[in-house]
Amino acid sequence: MTADALYRTNAHRRIRGKRARRRGGFFLLPIAGLGLLLAAAAGLIAYLLWPTWPGTPVALNAPAIPMTIAGVLFDVPPAAIRVGVQRHSGPHERLDLVFLWPALTPPLPADATTAKPAIEAQEERPSAAPAPPSANDRLFVTIAALGNVLPPPERLRTIYPRYTEPQATAAPNGLAVVRFRAGSPYDGEDLIYTAETPERFFVRCTRDAGAVRGICMHDRALDTAEITLRFPRAWLDDWRNVADGFDRLVARLHPPGN
Repeated sequence: MTADALYRTNAHRRIRGKRARRRGGFFLLPIAGLGLLLAAAAGLIAYLLWPTWPGTPVALNAPAIPMTIAGVLFDVPPAAIRVGVQRHSGPHERLDLVFLWPALTPPLPADATTAKPAIEAQEERPSAAPAPPSANDRLFVTIAALGNVLPPPERLRTIYPRYTEPQATAAPNGLAVVRFRAGSPYDGEDLIYTAETPERFFVRCTRDAGAVRGICMHDRALDTAEITLRFPRAWLDDWRNVADGFDRLVARLHPPGN
């Protein structure tokens, strides 16, 4: 092969190599762009899902903080929140609260050193030991999304009658009691309601079993959220004051206009 032919052959090879590299680079551009888009999408998802509550917990003695459940706004005192990770403002899936009854105030923390009111301090004997906390003076409250569940009045009209005994019995103070049938989803519970206007106040309660006292649940819907209040069945002896107290507490947690 002459020198001229060898030069032309090498020149063609260089040209073909450059074209191949250009074609390879052209195909790599979409792949690199797709990789960048996937990385950006993953970063956005991680940012949206990353916990956003503040690093410093809200103090127990802080004023009520705004919280939303299923888009419904509530004003919640931090000391009433039972779960520490829920003690921050903003949206929540659910809230677990506790209040003293009948004061409807949050319980003091175990290490609280808050001074007592003057009248109470005068009446208490210096040597008297503080009474231990009792579960009977606690009102437990859960707020969660209503979701696809029927509102409480609809359950009273359409769901509960499917599982109750046919006959209700009269209870003191204008209440009526009907037992849920054995084998039903509410086996072991009673449906208790005001005899004349059942939707005014109604509860599901477990029955006393030896030393274990019955517990009642009262449900209320607020738009797309539901409040469940749990309390000892013995409180039903004074159910009118209990219902009034629930009204006051719900109005305090969800003031008109929220």
